[in-house]
Amino acid sequence: MLIGYARTSTLEQKAGLEAQRDELETAGCEKLFEEQVSSVDVRARERLAEALDYVREGDTLIVTRLDRLARSVPHLLEILDKLTTKGATLRILGMGIDTSTPTGKLMLTVLGGIAEFEREIMLERQREGIAKAKAAGKYKGRKPTAMARSKEVLELHGAGTGATEISKRLGIGRASVYRILSTKTSAELA
Repeated sequence: MLIGYARTSTLEQKAGLEAQRDELETAGCEKLFEEQVSSVDVRARERLAEALDYVREGDTLIVTRLDRLARSVPHLLEILDKLTTKGATLRILGMGIDTSTPTGKLMLTVLGGIAEFEREIMLERQREGIAKAKAAGKYKGRKPTAMARSKEVLELHGAGTGATEISKRLGIGRASVYRILSTKTSAELA
C-alpha cells in the first residue's frame, strides 16, 4: 500500500498542504496523513507517528519533499530505520529517492555519512577553539552556581530543611544540594 504524509509548518499554509495532497494522490497514495505543525516540535507530530504505526510490511511511505518529513538527517535515518524494521520503504518524490532500490538506499546512506562527518568536523573545531581560548585565558567555563550557594545550603540543612525544599528555595538542583552536603560530611570526617 502507498501511504502519503503531508505537513506544513503553519495553519496559514493551506495551499501548500493542498499541493502536497494533490502530488501524493497523483503518486497513487491510498491513505494520507496530514498535519500542520512545525518540524522542530517532534512531540506535536502525532500524524507522522500515526503514519509510521500504520505502515505494514510491503508498504511505502511517500512524501513530496525531504523537509516535509524529517528535521535533520539523523531524524530521517531514525524514520528510515523504523520503516525498514517493519519491512516498508520510503519514497521522496522531490529527490527521486526510493529506498526499495539499491540506489535509493545508497543515496540515504551517503547523506547520513556526510551529516555525521560534518558533525564530527564541527565538534573538532569547537574543541580546538575552546583549547585555544583556555590557553589565552579567555575561556573559564561557566561559574559553579550551586557551589557558590554552599553556605546557604548548609544553613538551611542545619535548620532542618530537607534537600528537596532547599533545592526549590535556592533554585538549584537537588543533586547539587546532596553534593554540597556530602562535601561538608567528607570535610568533617577528614
